Amino acid sequence: MSSNLENNVIGTGHEGGIREQINGYLLKVKSGDMGSLPAMLGLIVLAVLFSVMSPVFLTALNFANLFNQAATLIVLAMGLVFVLVLAEIDLSAGVTSGVAAALLVIALHHDVNWIVAILIAIVTGVVIGYFIGVIVAKVGIPSFVVTLACFLAFQGLQLLIIGNGGLYRIENSQVLAIQNSNLTILQGWIFYLVSILLYTYSGFAARRRRSRNNQTNRPITFLYVKIVLAAVFGAVIVSALNLERSSNKAFPIHGIPIVIPIVIILFVLGTFVMDRTKFGRHVYAVGGNPEAARRAGIRVTGVKIAVFTICSTTAAISGIISASRVGSVDASMGRTIVLNGVAAAVVGGVSLFGGKGRLSQAVIGGFVIAIIDNGLGLMGFNSGINLLITGAVLLLAASADAISRKRGSAVIR
Repeated sequence: MSSNLENNVIGTGHEGGIREQINGYLLKVKSGDMGSLPAMLGLIVLAVLFSVMSPVFLTALNFANLFNQAATLIVLAMGLVFVLVLAEIDLSAGVTSGVAAALLVIALHHDVNWIVAILIAIVTGVVIGYFIGVIVAKVGIPSFVVTLACFLAFQGLQLLIIGNGGLYRIENSQVLAIQNSNLTILQGWIFYLVSILLYTYSGFAARRRRSRNNQTNRPITFLYVKIVLAAVFGAVIVSALNLERSSNKAFPIHGIPIVIPIVIILFVLGTFVMDRTKFGRHVYAVGGNPEAARRAGIRVTGVKIAVFTICSTTAAISGIISASRVGSVDASMGRTIVLNGVAAAVVGGVSLFGGKGRLSQAVIGGFVIAIIDNGLGLMGFNSGINLLITGAVLLLAASADAISRKRGSAVIR
């Protein structure tokens, strides 16, 4: 039986399998389930448009700056994916990042070791997320109301920590290095090679696991193509980031920003949790149908608490990254970024109705929002135009999600 399975997957039926996969994907697109395809197309169009309209957009300096600019938003959006998959919302994620950053900078100013200070900030996110999760899951108050209340309350907490109108500068070189220092060229290429090797191993390990569980694998050609594309795309990015981007030759700047490996590690860990663990399957099940999940023996309450804890913890890490980039923390930090975080996830293809979404979609959506902000800034447009365009893009993405859901329901009926 296993021999026949292998023949169907990578043997004589290989080409037919590829055609079936392509036809299946095209049917999904026609039915409205386009995933991250619109965001990918939008990303390409925006990149081409801004590269034509601004001579600065494709420079080595702006290319690296775009990754730094997107890092905070992408990390926050990845955390929000967990909550959105449950068909919930966390409006307090932005100010949670602000509270975490405030405690970080206060700890640093009291000569606390920088590692301990970062741990304090992260534990703050864990505690906040657990608190929100308990109120939502056990008390039964809608997440919109709970997180809106926390959004308001945590602004007051920030004021108490930082002081009204106060601002604390970060002087610790290790914390500042997160967003303001780079890997050496050699370190960058080593990180690239290790990443591709791990990606390749993960792909083949997933195929072996599916075969052991008597599940159908995609044609192995798909895996080869994904590995080649990842290797080429990664090599291009590393090469571009290794270019000299300083206008002053006395102070050279080149290499992969340190924040990029941090974001990639968070992405890999989050994707593993969502795609390869029982907990991840439970998250999708609860998001798709909470009552059916409960009847299937899933602890819905525990899943919700864990999801809000993950979201707030990720928000705290986002706050650390943001504080490193700005080099300071004030009492208003994080008040507006949560809206962009939700926008990034939805624009990338995460459903607002629950049960559907991937961390890769948050990454793509985060780059879309970052490119809009970056490109319009280079062209001299004010923030009003930026908000108008971002709002329009979010509305289009939400409309596409709603239409996709209606088409799917029609097909089922």
